[in-house]
Amino acid sequence: MPKGKLFLIPNVLAENTAHWVISPQVQEVIAHTKIFLVENPRSARRYISSLKLGVNLEEVHMEVLDKSTPPESINRLMQPIMNGADIGVISEAGCPGIADPGALAVAYAHQKGIQVIPISGPSSMFLALMGSGFSGQSFAFHGYLPIDKKERSLALKKLEVESLKEKRAQIFMETPFRNNQLLEDVLNSLAPQTKLCIAKNLTAADELIKTLTISDWQKTPIDLHKFPTVFIIQAF
Repeated sequence: MPKGKLFLIPNVLAENTAHWVISPQVQEVIAHTKIFLVENPRSARRYISSLKLGVNLEEVHMEVLDKSTPPESINRLMQPIMNGADIGVISEAGCPGIADPGALAVAYAHQKGIQVIPISGPSSMFLALMGSGFSGQSFAFHGYLPIDKKERSLALKKLEVESLKEKRAQIFMETPFRNNQLLEDVLNSLAPQTKLCIAKNLTAADELIKTLTISDWQKTPIDLHKFPTVFIIQAF
């Protein structure tokens, strides 16, 4: 029996933006797929419903694949694909496999000779980098920095040193309700001439992408509380 295919399906970054950022290919794949691996079934169903594809959600089967999913569960989750059914992986936001647990399913697919089909869509990390003016030749994504203030300051200074030495853009983020605290630590920890890009609420109507030096940001009020935000620094 031929194996199914694994589709990596992008999600929106901001509500009510599917008509801007989700391609017809995404819609076609979702319309013809009955099994999905998702981080949150409720929000995934809401996303599919928002596309108005006429999908009967009662006929759609969803399994949870999130950061708490143990690797040993992947064999069970991927069993339908071994039996010939296609599976779609839907991230909670953005593209599966990029700072996302969907990579577990992709790794399994490669081990088993399953075709992996990534579909282009919005990625907050790459949209922020594209809009930052920083190096697209050398960059690194570091996810979430330490929560402890002292440890975070040390981590930021380390990223700054690496950025200067390697001419590398350093990308990181925080839980939205802690964005302002992270920004405060960034402004207090880094050299005045280091540049910081703040990419806030990407793809939304009030999207902001702005790059200034640390010294200029210290004079520029901005509220990031509860807004999805990507931070990028580059030292010069």
